[in-house]
Amino acid sequence: MIRSVIAGTGSALPARRVSNAELAEQVDTTDEWIVERTGIRFRYIAGPDETTATLAADACRAALAAAGREANDIDLIVLATATPDQTFPASATKVQAMLGINDCVAFDVAAVCSGFLYAVQIADSMIRAGSARRALVIGAETFSRILDWEDRTTCVLFGDGAGAIVLEGEADSERGVLATRLHADGRHNELLYVDGGPSTTGTVGKVRMKGREVFRHAVVNLANVLTETLGAADLTAADVDWVVPHQANARILDATARKLGLAPEKVVVTVDQHANTSAASVPLALDVAVRDGRIKRGDLIVLEAMGGGFTWGAAVVRF
Repeated sequence: MIRSVIAGTGSALPARRVSNAELAEQVDTTDEWIVERTGIRFRYIAGPDETTATLAADACRAALAAAGREANDIDLIVLATATPDQTFPASATKVQAMLGINDCVAFDVAAVCSGFLYAVQIADSMIRAGSARRALVIGAETFSRILDWEDRTTCVLFGDGAGAIVLEGEADSERGVLATRLHADGRHNELLYVDGGPSTTGTVGKVRMKGREVFRHAVVNLANVLTETLGAADLTAADVDWVVPHQANARILDATARKLGLAPEKVVVTVDQHANTSAASVPLALDVAVRDGRIKRGDLIVLEAMGGGFTWGAAVVRF
């Protein structure tokens, strides 16, 4: 049996770090208001020369180095993003070119904040099916490009960044992806969306969100999919060493952990430093926890996220 094993992790952040206090000079908000409602203290904002693809490529280089692999060892690139460099071609092909890979399968996945979980399941399926041996699975975003900087209810929530993993097939391994589950419910489009697109307005559009409704759905959906995915792996919450959740809001993280009976110290939290980086948030948080020594080889970790669509999903991985 082939399992998809995480061989290395990497991440990248823009050069510019923006505090709540700096943001309060531009919009009608305060540090206290943001921290109390979201837990966010800082976010990173991409500069003119930083794009989703450049951040993704930097994260990939770090992941490859951690895995001890060369770029040409990769035969699959799956990039989850809602903010591609261009409408087409896929930003994954730009990353491919930046890494100097002459030929491999490369495409983008659009599932917003859940995109990385979707990308993991796709890459895992392709590896287990034998159509790929070693993949770069990436979440990368420049959400600052689609924010309405006059809407304090949304612009304070998001940041830019990228995270990546090297996922490779290993025969008869006890490590790797043990179970994944994905969901979507398009009836909730109006609760979290962008008010533009090539086929409708011909513009990029801006993020719009009804925060209270999103919060309510997030807590229920995330708790349910975590339980479902653990059950598929014949495990329970008591078996989990670390939960690496989508970093949307500290209150969502707390509420989900309580609903599952998980100890708060088992939850990796980076939302205070990075804000919500959409598809990048799970791999970015994973890389932080791996590099600071919290997550170690053999640990059982759960990745989970929910985003616009609504889409949501989880993966159980023996690291």
